[in-house]
Amino acid sequence: MRKTVVIDVVGLTSELIGENTPFLKNWVNNKKITPVEPVLPAVTCAAQMTYATGKWPSDHGIVGNGWYFKDLNEIKFWHQSYNLVQSETLWEWAKYQNSDFTCSYMFWWYNMYSKTDFAVTPRPQYLADGRKAPDCYSYPGDLRDKLQAELGTFPLFDFWGPRTSIKSSKWIADASVLVDKWHDPTLTFIYLPHLDYNIQRFGNDFSKISIDLQEIDGVLKDLLTYYESTQAEIILLSEYGITNVNNPVHLNRVLREKGYIAIREERSLELLDAGASKAFAVADHQLAHVYVNAKSEITKIKQLLESVPGVERVLDGEGKKQYRIDHERAGDLIAVADKNSWFTYYYWLDDKKAPDFARIVEIHKKPGYDPVEMFADPKIKFLMPKVAFKLLKKKLGFRMLMDIIPLDATLIKGSHGRIPESKKDWPVFISKNGALGKQQIQAVEVYELIKESLLRDKGEVRSEK
Repeated sequence: MRKTVVIDVVGLTSELIGENTPFLKNWVNNKKITPVEPVLPAVTCAAQMTYATGKWPSDHGIVGNGWYFKDLNEIKFWHQSYNLVQSETLWEWAKYQNSDFTCSYMFWWYNMYSKTDFAVTPRPQYLADGRKAPDCYSYPGDLRDKLQAELGTFPLFDFWGPRTSIKSSKWIADASVLVDKWHDPTLTFIYLPHLDYNIQRFGNDFSKISIDLQEIDGVLKDLLTYYESTQAEIILLSEYGITNVNNPVHLNRVLREKGYIAIREERSLELLDAGASKAFAVADHQLAHVYVNAKSEITKIKQLLESVPGVERVLDGEGKKQYRIDHERAGDLIAVADKNSWFTYYYWLDDKKAPDFARIVEIHKKPGYDPVEMFADPKIKFLMPKVAFKLLKKKLGFRMLMDIIPLDATLIKGSHGRIPESKKDWPVFISKNGALGKQQIQAVEVYELIKESLLRDKGEVRSEK
């Protein structure tokens, strides 16, 4: 099989390739750029697994970055087990085709126990004294040690949160090169998240994101130059485009005011009790899965959601089939935001009763996605001394809460998840050979294009299982 590398530059669109990305602009001159109609929801986990399996969420089961686990009565986000994927992936197919095939899986999701040969993903250490220490998980287990011996500890706090920077994408790129030099995998997947940060913070404001574009351009220059030297077939793509928004929509507050949300109070703070609620929304950028325990009220709840400003449409059973997201994990209803709006997870009516995890970076405890985690609260006086004091307590082994995240959703100026009307806001597929001569492709077709790259000029296809 032909050596192939797939580089996922999160948030990349044709509009962003220009004066702030001089290397990339020149690199694509002899390549073909094809817009990809994004999958719904156009979010990381759903998009990556659609690319990796060639199936829709209705088949592979990844209906978002998280969902309501009905058997547990719990909302869970950002879990990593590959067992959550319900369709065969490209590397599983390739291993059947050729026993010599190997795959490197660098920071793509559902990384743990993924049946790839080399895999690395963020995985902090949660210490008994309450501290969270930066780290990563790898397969084989000693790969983590070898990489961190060469590159230093994975910069977890630059990967997500107020401190996000190019350091995390640079580390991932450098680690990918080292794995390639050490093991020469047939197929490599690389995830570069850098553009995801400030475009969500500021929208497509080039006066604020130009530096981010220059930084990722520098990382790509080193990465693409290296892989070209190996004669690898290179595919550059993205999962979604980020568009400007100005209207956060609080669906859970709407449902609560109508008596659908059940709340449990602990230490004078409020927790969403999903199992006891008649209905609740699991917010994921511009899409929200609405789970309805009171089935007799589905029609009434659908009408309520449709009346909320910022909601473009609400998908019922037929709507979910139309968008190929009719899976048992999906909400009974799915709300889709209009182009100017996005959904928060907020359910409290008084900020004084917001749970303690609302003001920290806590991607696993929050019952929905929270992009506001990328900000430090601008209302905090003497922010840096406060942070320094908390970090000192942490180093001394004391428990502390880094409660610096604001509760102001209006800070967010960019979002994704719906299917944008303009192709300039769609993700892209870039390669030397293009996309089967098509002017645009669907997300599921990326799978076939990667497979075509692996098999180009080799003819190594056996009969399917």
